[in-house]
Amino acid sequence: MIVTAWNNGAHSRNGSGYGFKVSVADRDLHFKPEWDVIVLELEGEEPFEVNINKEAFWSEACRELLSAEIGKWLRHQGMAPWPMGNPPHFVMDPLEDNRFSVSKAGKKSGKKPF
Repeated sequence: MIVTAWNNGAHSRNGSGYGFKVSVADRDLHFKPEWDVIVLELEGEEPFEVNINKEAFWSEACRELLSAEIGKWLRHQGMAPWPMGNPPHFVMDPLEDNRFSVSKAGKKSGKKPF
């Protein structure tokens, strides 16, 4: 699945306020409401947990996976902050159960994933 980097507008140096936005279709296909957390593996980083046991993730409007670890990784990779209205996209692959890997997407198509 393709996910889009997300920020609350603060672009904090400590990584807070960052995450990945997931489409409704991908969320409903790959995530289970009974999970409290998922485990993310970002390129070059140790796996870590992200809370999905919250109403906002399961709403139609939000759907963000939020974590300071994501923000630190984005900043370390030079992918954040990004130009206004032009967040980077990433490939998020289900590995097993609630475990996913995230890697940089290929060349941008200019098309939004959702």
